[in-house]
Amino acid sequence: MSEQQQKITLEFLSLTDYEELKEAMIASYKNMPDSYWRERQINNLLNKFPKGQVVIKVNGKIAGCALSIIVDSQKFDDQHTYKEITGNYTFNTHTEDGDVLYGIDIFIKPEYRGLRLGRRLYEYRKELCENLDLRAIFMGGRIPNYHLHANEMTPKEYIQKVRTHEIHDPVLNYQISNDFHPVRIIKGYLEGDEASSEYAVLLRWDNIYYEKPTKKAKTIKKIVRLGIVQWQMRPYEDLDNLMRQAEYFIDTLSGYRCDFALFPEFFNAPLMAKYNHLSESDAIRKLAEYTPEIVERFSKLAISYNINIIGGSMPKLVDNQLYNVGYLLKRNGEIEEYEKLHPTPDEKKVWAMQGGSQLKSFDTDCGKIGILICYDVEFPELPRMLADDGVGILFVPFLTDTQNGFSRIKLCAQSRAIENECYVAIGGSVGNLPNVHNMDIQFAQSGVFTPCDFQFPSNGIKAEATPNTEMILIADVDMDLLTELHNFGSVRNLKDRRLDIYEIAKKK
Repeated sequence: MSEQQQKITLEFLSLTDYEELKEAMIASYKNMPDSYWRERQINNLLNKFPKGQVVIKVNGKIAGCALSIIVDSQKFDDQHTYKEITGNYTFNTHTEDGDVLYGIDIFIKPEYRGLRLGRRLYEYRKELCENLDLRAIFMGGRIPNYHLHANEMTPKEYIQKVRTHEIHDPVLNYQISNDFHPVRIIKGYLEGDEASSEYAVLLRWDNIYYEKPTKKAKTIKKIVRLGIVQWQMRPYEDLDNLMRQAEYFIDTLSGYRCDFALFPEFFNAPLMAKYNHLSESDAIRKLAEYTPEIVERFSKLAISYNINIIGGSMPKLVDNQLYNVGYLLKRNGEIEEYEKLHPTPDEKKVWAMQGGSQLKSFDTDCGKIGILICYDVEFPELPRMLADDGVGILFVPFLTDTQNGFSRIKLCAQSRAIENECYVAIGGSVGNLPNVHNMDIQFAQSGVFTPCDFQFPSNGIKAEATPNTEMILIADVDMDLLTELHNFGSVRNLKDRRLDIYEIAKKK
């Protein structure tokens, strides 16, 4: 058959296909005589679950077939038999309330093998599993070449050699190549399967998009809208004026239905102008007196504008020690604190700033997030530990005075997005503060960065603000794309780590 003549279609199985289907089954299972489904069984299967039964045709002729049912995994242990899982071949085990798609049969006629038609049947099953929000696909995989090695090795040893390509098994090799993973060996799975010595491998494919049913009126958003405030440093008469400007941006971002509003590090620095007659270290300690009220006001704004606010950072005095801290003000009213762990040399010298000690992720209505203040993003161990905790979005409020300093933040943030397969949003300040010591000039270009793979921009930049201009930046990020990247990416930085050689862990 020439390539030009082939027309390949995937269709739902119909009872009118039965005679041709029977012929295809007999041709596919020559070593297992009488191993074909009877018409009444196919009719029963079609009545129970028509979407689970498909055939692939070449020029209108059946070339292959895939049959499946939905089962409740709680009703079967891992040592079930084929007879048990099919309800003695009646398919009474099928239930619409089940959580697993179970592959009953899949085959390609011998003359059509080599066209990769089986892959299309597997892909259909995967799409069906995802569309029905089922937890996984299971199947009992035959190992038809095992009888050639049964006297030399156990089934476990055989499977390991198949996985390392020392032995070829046409069924198991193909299932593994289609992302199915061995769970366990089942003895006595299929009566009469002498080629497999009646052994089978229980195989599983996990639906990474599965969402467990819940009775709670709570959802985790999959498309998250990020809002970043590129803040202009300008003189403010008092706290009321500064908060009026902050509320303006929060109102605007809320109007665009953003889930987060990110403010920069030390965005409240203009309030130090009235203390410019003091030393730098005394002036910033006076600024710390505003922190409790700003947090309280931000929390009220988060609730009233229905937006999660990441309040940049502010100075905080604890036992007369100065720390650089920030607050996550959730729209449900909760308030959480984060700390800058690595003060810069200038912050330690001029302000006597101390480094914090807590690193943690935060649960939000958009999934887990992490927040690192400025210089902290230049230490790759921190984002890696947050990634291990399940963080999908990393926020970085920053403050840089020169393009050199900004470039360090940007390039490290982009690296963290790639290394940890997450989104990274950075937000900084622009403008000048000639009347505030040690805060004279600012340089920023806020942005949202992504991993670099086919699902994302090729340069890893989702959105960027205009450099050194007061503005807001809004970008949508798709959390499902991260899930897809973790499991099927061109490279998989998190999964491919050599944890047998090295590890990163927080000290207790």
